[in-house]
Amino acid sequence: MDELKELLPYLKLWSTYLDIAIVAYIIYKFMQLIKETRAEQLVKGIIILLVVTKLSDVMQLHTIYWLLKNAMTVGAIAIIIIFQPELRRALEHIGRGKFFTKNELQVEELETMLDEIIQAVSELSKNRTGAIIALEQETGLNEYIETGVRIDGIISSGLLINIFEPNTPLHDGAVIIRKNRIAAAGCFLPLTESQNLSKQIGTRHRAALGLTEISDSLVVIVSEETGVISFAREGKLSRYLDTKSLREILKNHYIKVESKKQPVWTKWGVKNE
Repeated sequence: MDELKELLPYLKLWSTYLDIAIVAYIIYKFMQLIKETRAEQLVKGIIILLVVTKLSDVMQLHTIYWLLKNAMTVGAIAIIIIFQPELRRALEHIGRGKFFTKNELQVEELETMLDEIIQAVSELSKNRTGAIIALEQETGLNEYIETGVRIDGIISSGLLINIFEPNTPLHDGAVIIRKNRIAAAGCFLPLTESQNLSKQIGTRHRAALGLTEISDSLVVIVSEETGVISFAREGKLSRYLDTKSLREILKNHYIKVESKKQPVWTKWGVKNE
């Protein structure tokens, strides 16, 4: 008992350190999550308001303090409504833990799927046919699948090429792939709200970025104007890819590789924008 009593102060000290470390990690991940989003500016505004509210209390500016205090109470409800997409994104990130992972594709299924997608992208790029192909990962895309035409068909290069054929009903929308099947085509995706993009980035690329900002999807884009192949993930766009590097990038995200291997999209030196 005496030894336990002697250890108690140390245990309390270490529990305090652990508590601080956990809170610091949560704050760090939260800042990473809201970086370059509308929520980042919101957090800055809230911090300024908190400082001003505290100063008005210390300086005994009672009217200003009362107004700010009540405004922040009402503002908390408004924040939940206005920033619902960011809150949903945060919850989706939490839900991507190992306990919620989906069944992975078999090697043969993956190889076949990649062969068909790469063959289609190669042909679309050669003919300068615009295309956007979204591959669903852990975050479900049902709400976007419902905006298009359900197909639930086996992936084939011919089908993908025909879907994006100009002057056809499904040409302008996105194809969404779930596991190794085409779930739907002609789907509408959310546009990115980033203000730091080049004016040369068109609607397809903005839609790809928009989807990857709110989900963990992988998106392949073919430019209608230039035939350039691009890849989007986690709100980042990699352009000017060839079919070989695109295949390696996609394969790298489906197959677990040894941690010591060099990441594929660093290896290929693709340009991030």
